[in-house]
Amino acid sequence: MNFLICSTIWLLSVHLLRENMSCWGLRSADGTPDRPHSDPKYSWETLQRQKRNWVWNQFFVLEEYTGTDPLYVGKLHSDVDKGDGNVRYVLTGSGASSIFTIDEKTGDIHATKRLDREEQGYYTLHAQAVDSKTNAPVEDESEFIVKVQDINDNEPKFLDGPYTAGVPEMSPLGTMVVQVTATDADDPTYGNSARVVYSIIHGQPYFSVEPKTGIIRTALPNMDRETRNQYVLIIQAKDMVGQMGGLSGTTSVTVTLTDVNDNPPRFSRKSYQYSVLESVPVPSVVAKLKAADADIDSNAEMDYHIIDGDARGVFNITTDEDTQEGVIFLQRPLDYETKSSFSLKIEATNRNIDPQFLTFGPFSDTAAVKVIVEDVNEPPVFYPLIRKLMVSEAARVGTVIGMVSASDPDSSRLLTGVSRYSIDRNTDLERFFNVDALTGVISTAKALDRELNSVHNLTILATENQDPSQVGRGIVLIRVMDINDNAPVFAIEYETLLCENAAPGQVIQTISAVDKDEPPSGHRFYFSLAFSASNNNNFTLRDNKDNTASVLTKHADFRRQEQSLYLLPVLIVDSGSPALSSTNTLSVRVCDCDVDGIPQACGTVAFSLPQGLSTGALLAILGCIITLLVLMLLIMAMLRRRKAPLFLEDERDVRENIVRYDDEGGGEEDTEAFDMVALRNLNIIRDSKVQDISPETASVYPYSASAISRTSYKTLPDNIVFQEFIWDRLKVTEVDPSAPPYDSLQTYAFEGNGSVADSLSTLELPSSDSEQSYDYLSNWGPRFKKLADLYVTPMKQNHGTRVW
Repeated sequence: MNFLICSTIWLLSVHLLRENMSCWGLRSADGTPDRPHSDPKYSWETLQRQKRNWVWNQFFVLEEYTGTDPLYVGKLHSDVDKGDGNVRYVLTGSGASSIFTIDEKTGDIHATKRLDREEQGYYTLHAQAVDSKTNAPVEDESEFIVKVQDINDNEPKFLDGPYTAGVPEMSPLGTMVVQVTATDADDPTYGNSARVVYSIIHGQPYFSVEPKTGIIRTALPNMDRETRNQYVLIIQAKDMVGQMGGLSGTTSVTVTLTDVNDNPPRFSRKSYQYSVLESVPVPSVVAKLKAADADIDSNAEMDYHIIDGDARGVFNITTDEDTQEGVIFLQRPLDYETKSSFSLKIEATNRNIDPQFLTFGPFSDTAAVKVIVEDVNEPPVFYPLIRKLMVSEAARVGTVIGMVSASDPDSSRLLTGVSRYSIDRNTDLERFFNVDALTGVISTAKALDRELNSVHNLTILATENQDPSQVGRGIVLIRVMDINDNAPVFAIEYETLLCENAAPGQVIQTISAVDKDEPPSGHRFYFSLAFSASNNNNFTLRDNKDNTASVLTKHADFRRQEQSLYLLPVLIVDSGSPALSSTNTLSVRVCDCDVDGIPQACGTVAFSLPQGLSTGALLAILGCIITLLVLMLLIMAMLRRRKAPLFLEDERDVRENIVRYDDEGGGEEDTEAFDMVALRNLNIIRDSKVQDISPETASVYPYSASAISRTSYKTLPDNIVFQEFIWDRLKVTEVDPSAPPYDSLQTYAFEGNGSVADSLSTLELPSSDSEQSYDYLSNWGPRFKKLADLYVTPMKQNHGTRVW
């Protein structure tokens, strides 16, 4: 029994291309069957040893079939099948029923769908011949493969495109730029469908591409980035080895020429000129210039230098890293009067020079720069700027110390009569000095004291008269010279301790002195005992000739109980001219010392109680003392309470009390409170206003009210009126028994003669022709008796007298 597999006529034409290929079996070049698997049962040897009813072959089907009918693949047939319909063919496996169908009776296989080899290259199927009635297998199941035959249906594609690449400018011919790769999805093992060649469509004659490798290279030498820096290439990849009918794909390649340092810096001009004011401060920028360089980035970096000129040290130049400009800045102040122009030679040099392009050089350039200094109105300048003067601290006020002078740098003439000198008082707060505004002569304004301030640092101002905004400043250092005006004193406050058992001639203290003065040759002090102590029997003093002196004892057996403290006056004289001296007292305390001479107890010996006096006796004595003190305090308190007051409350003149209302008038515009017409009437002559004395004291005073008013104040001038009035009041106060026994201030509101405003006192009594009566005050009770006595009785006796 043989299994017959037949292919279509067009498939046979494809199979004939292969070597040793027949319709019954597919064999390789060596004669062995082409099997999809390495299973031994499908091997060629097994087929020869066993007689099988199936004849196995591979089926081939073209991809991308575009016909309307199902594509015939092949035919299955078994020897068991006698054509009577008892055998039925069954197809299973990958794509069975969905892609491949089989006629159960005839065994014809068709492909019902369009196949794509790039999606699936082959399908594995299983064939089975069964009894149509019992479905029992009549043949063993066998496996076969349907391969999808490739056609050229995919164009090459650049999966990594579009490309960007860079190549240095000035590269030699054939320099590799980049490699492009195209991929074809067709079967590379069958035909030329996947064999690709490359070509350049756009980008010639600058670049070329290798057909097989896709490597792009430069086609021209020395391409200049400064001329053109970018190129866009179109590369084509075509299958079928580039033959007619092949499919193709393209991609773009952007090639950028990277910069190299092949261009030297160049100044646009050979000379530059700039102007600058002489007043610009250091380090101001004077000018900027730039050398042009066609390169970019690090290849255009450059350094600037001043290589020649007449301004060394005045100017310097540096590179602005952002703009690559040369920045000329000032290093020293300018002075138009000294030098009005400067000439410089500037060099610009590339910082990163490529030795490969040294033939393109030199990579530097020079330019001449002229800087013109412009004159400005400058403030006065002191010569010298710092002046040192000396003055004795004994100098009198007005002593001339020295002189300062300033000049105008614009005219080079002294400013005498052109400016004014003054002292910045912030530097002379206590105003020790003055300066003459016209001459600049400095003199003392106050007494000086070197010990308080030995150096005065003054700032002198010179101001131009024509332009006060121009102010020059100079420094004057005045050193105060010392005189011997301070006496020497003890260096410290000495505490001298003397042991009771001190031996005669023992040094108990070494003293030294200090002096605020500073003589040029140094201090020399002379020590001695003061005249009052020169003949004492206890101590002596020895001058050591080294600005110190030693105090020694004259005898032994000092007794602390007899005298615990000795005051020793020491006379100290300095070596100044004239010499000054001072007497300083040295306190010597007698102490009880141990065997090593260390003081144990000093000062007065403590009082010890008699042994026969008990504690009870002491408490009794203390109680008596306290009782006496209490009695004395009680007596003093009683005497104080009985002491008569200086002022008699009942007889105090109430007219001397001042009552403040703090009620202000409205001025001349206030016509409601006062009649301003009366104030302006200067022809009305008022009676004199004299304070009256109280009725109670009028009878005891030698000067009564009638005596006080004996002088007609109306006929006297104002100054005489006040003088007479104060004199009368003084006499009244002197005879007043209730006046205090000490000086006191008494205020009288006497307005003087001729007041056109009349008296504004609320206590003024009505005149004789007034109908005002104060008799009702007598009926108000005891509390108003004093007030009634003041107003009712005087009105009946002295009509017309005003009381204040």
